[in-house]
Amino acid sequence: LTATAAHGQTTAATLQSLLAEPVQSVDVTSFQLQQYLIRRIIPLPSPRSANDWTDQQQKLRKHILNDVAFHGWPEEWVESAPKFQQVGATESRNGYRVTKFRYEIVPGFDAPAILYEPEKLSGHAPAILNVIGHEPNGNAAEYEQKRCINFAKRGMIALSIGWVGFGELHLKGNDHDDAAALDLVGSNALGFFYLGMRRGLDYLASLPQVDASRLGMTGLSGGGWQTIMLSALDQRVAVSVEVAGFGSFAFNINHPGDTGEIEENPTDFSVGEDYPFLVAMRAPRPTLLIHNAEDSCCFRAALVKPDNYDKIVPFFKLYGKPDALAWYESTDPGTHNYQLVNRLHAYTFFAEHFHLPAITEEIPSSAEVRTPEELAVGIPEDNLTILGLAKKLAGAVARPAIPTEDRARSSWIAAQREKLKEVTRYTPVSVANAWRMRNTRRMAIQTLSYRFDLTNGLSATGIWLQANDAGEEAPATIILNDKGYAASGDAVSRHVNHGEQVLALDLLFNGFTRPQTPDPTDWEMLVSSAGDRPLGIEVAQLLAVAHWLQTKNTHQKIQIETDGIRSAVIAAVAAALDPDTFSVVTSRHAMKSMSYLLDAPVAFRSAPDLFCLDLYKYFDIDSITAIAAPTSINNVATIQELP
Repeated sequence: LTATAAHGQTTAATLQSLLAEPVQSVDVTSFQLQQYLIRRIIPLPSPRSANDWTDQQQKLRKHILNDVAFHGWPEEWVESAPKFQQVGATESRNGYRVTKFRYEIVPGFDAPAILYEPEKLSGHAPAILNVIGHEPNGNAAEYEQKRCINFAKRGMIALSIGWVGFGELHLKGNDHDDAAALDLVGSNALGFFYLGMRRGLDYLASLPQVDASRLGMTGLSGGGWQTIMLSALDQRVAVSVEVAGFGSFAFNINHPGDTGEIEENPTDFSVGEDYPFLVAMRAPRPTLLIHNAEDSCCFRAALVKPDNYDKIVPFFKLYGKPDALAWYESTDPGTHNYQLVNRLHAYTFFAEHFHLPAITEEIPSSAEVRTPEELAVGIPEDNLTILGLAKKLAGAVARPAIPTEDRARSSWIAAQREKLKEVTRYTPVSVANAWRMRNTRRMAIQTLSYRFDLTNGLSATGIWLQANDAGEEAPATIILNDKGYAASGDAVSRHVNHGEQVLALDLLFNGFTRPQTPDPTDWEMLVSSAGDRPLGIEVAQLLAVAHWLQTKNTHQKIQIETDGIRSAVIAAVAAALDPDTFSVVTSRHAMKSMSYLLDAPVAFRSAPDLFCLDLYKYFDIDSITAIAAPTSINNVATIQELP
């Protein structure tokens, strides 16, 4: 049918009140996501013996490192030896020495480190890797210095390494969210953080004065996360003390705000394993878990203990060492801290298992704490940032040219379509129920508000609009807008006035169907960690709703109009995976190339679905467009062309 020029008399202003109504509460969306993710929880195994669990541990380590953390990372970087360069002279203090270092995480990216050593050493000494969390002062944090000073005064070597985004590495392009760009270009963000901490352990193990059989690790918060991650996966860590650093995947699903960092929810990490698995992989090596009773940040003791500790004791019992796994609930203070009481428990635990004299008190060292300026190592001016590293990796990407000959192009399209399904983890769904929630008849148009329940338990929402005098077989257009259907008044009005039926659609993670508490992106990170991709889920929803709409529209092909970079990619990928569903995709404010995500740069939390692992490594807008043929993809005004 050919649309006539003036069926309705709508404008964006007259549609504003209609499009401003949410169809579904965000609490319902959050609940659906919880249920969706709960089904992906992998229960802990039930090994028959210590040997059985030891064998399973080795397989898990190999999988997590090779298939997850180091996915896409150059082997020569992963296998390289530690490179530590001393900066300045060693400073002798009250019974110990302090040396500054600059070390390489990956080529072009250096980080600071401070080494604390006993002034007098007899034989080989135990050594402890100290890692920081989200501390503005980095490894100049007061409690970090006091702990390292006390280790050195007690005969232990302590290395405190910097963490990207904090202290001297608090630079534009080094926010942890920027690590999503590493995923985009094909290198799992976890690998970067893992290499950063492992370099410190490599260095300690290489020192001639260190007893490599007595290596330890400890840290608070993000440092606690680093501690459980590295000490579980690297068997050189003999003794581990983690403080307020993690919760189980089940806990995180119910407390998504406690784990809102990309490294804590790395892509694909929770597929087949979980943080309690890491604790179990410590068996039978001595492990102390310290959590705070009323933690003001995250992972309160009473809430995480059942998964983090109670369920793991049996794994240590297999080796006849149930006491090697210890638990302490801190109440003095019970807030987020690594202050005196928690430090004393750490000293005691390390001393016991390193076979050193018992430690019952901390040696006062407040007068020896240095300022960040005094501890500054100095970072090269041309040092890479996380974002700079992502651009460097992107520059090495080489995609094959799109074939021009028909037969070769057909084969290429078929292969690329399968690869796109793999990268987006696309799993088809269908509309189980299209619930009519509200309706209106006014301004010569009729509307129906829908909640689309999909067969995977998730939902999309939308508002269907049509002029009263448009027929049942009127052409159909789906409208997507990065700001949600509430912002789509101009596009909706234009299509309704041309005699079309219109579905203004909010897919999951968008508009009124995006959970808002605590941070909507936390949910998307959890989905990626569970092995799915937000982009793939959104594409599946769009196709399911389009197929539903076709059944009401005598099987005509559907048009799509989008506004914004996110909805443009979702629509283009949907057309590429199912080119027979759509006739044309018209996109405004789209991208010419996904390089825009790196060059602008686009903040991860404004478009988390686009930072899909491997997406830019294998595809760009031009190749996705070619795969979508015969669907026409028309970018009216790309965002790069706008003033």
